[in-house]
Amino acid sequence: MMERIGIYVHVPFCRRKCGYCDFYSLAGADERTMDDYLSALIKHVQYYFKAQNSYVADTVYIGGGTPSVFGAKRLDKLLKNLRTCVPLDRGAEVTVELNPESVDKRLLVTLQKAGVNRLSLGVQSSDNVQLAFIGRLHDFEQARSAVQLCRDYCTDNISLDLMYGLPGQTAESWRRSLSDITALEPKHISCYALKREENTPARTWADIPDDDAQADMYLSAVEQLAGCGYRQYEISNFAVPGYESRHNMRYWDLRYYIGFGCAAHSYFGGKRFNFTADIKQYTEAILSGKGDVAEDAEETEYDNRAGEYIMLKMRTASGIDADRFFSEFDVDFAPAARVLEKYVSGGYAKHDGSVYSLTPKGFLVSNQIIGEMLDSFLNI
Repeated sequence: MMERIGIYVHVPFCRRKCGYCDFYSLAGADERTMDDYLSALIKHVQYYFKAQNSYVADTVYIGGGTPSVFGAKRLDKLLKNLRTCVPLDRGAEVTVELNPESVDKRLLVTLQKAGVNRLSLGVQSSDNVQLAFIGRLHDFEQARSAVQLCRDYCTDNISLDLMYGLPGQTAESWRRSLSDITALEPKHISCYALKREENTPARTWADIPDDDAQADMYLSAVEQLAGCGYRQYEISNFAVPGYESRHNMRYWDLRYYIGFGCAAHSYFGGKRFNFTADIKQYTEAILSGKGDVAEDAEETEYDNRAGEYIMLKMRTASGIDADRFFSEFDVDFAPAARVLEKYVSGGYAKHDGSVYSLTPKGFLVSNQIIGEMLDSFLNI
């Protein structure tokens, strides 16, 4: 029986790097660089699956960067070569990330014909002043038009990204962005707090809502989205029931996925590893066949897997079933359960039978709670 895996492909190109972005990406790459990178991706996939012929992919996710900057022809060629190297499960979820300003009919028709059935658009806000400040190239009217084009020419399975904690953002402007986004009727919405990473212009931005204001924004999003029919299934993610991101759930369920491209990460064969975050090094190594682009290959021991499972599953609304945890890892969940019981009375955690999970209020302090859960196993 063939084992199911997920595939991630990193396309690190964008037109302009946003002020908050800490992902590995390149702005303004030339055609030659993109052509060489496509050749390297195809060769890497072909080489890898030549030795791994017992797998079927049930999710494919092409992220970036802005994959649409890669162009319709390159994305089509990439997807066709993927299909020749590894079979896709019937009904496989195939996602491509887009930005509103790079959406057009030709691209969408090409993606639809190539089997793409889910699109993720980075909208971030419906406030045009906020969008311009953080470096986005679109305004909200372009985002609205892009969503309609996606629906008309590719798929209705659309996910939209939003950010809170932006400079000058208020509780009122945040609620307005949520209302504007839900009016577009996407199937999925992701809400992320602004992170002011060290090596980004965002580090110096002023007029950022404080922690308490951001916590209020988060909780208001949970309430407002629930009222519009979006069920929270992970800390940052909300969906119409049945439209949860199957690819992302693979990460949180500790199931195997393989990433291709520079800076792509993988969890496969009991190991976690990533590829070099240098497009020139990655491309030259793959095309020449002389280099190993894998870095930080680290085998995940069985007891470490139990800890990883706790860290990942407690991010989800479904939480952890203590009985299943024991059967999977042969580890008693009781020490972690005792930690969670302390948080139930404060409304930070829930306990339903053998299932333990965090509430939206608990998600705000999830790092602290999960840290205590992991520490509890060290004290037995």
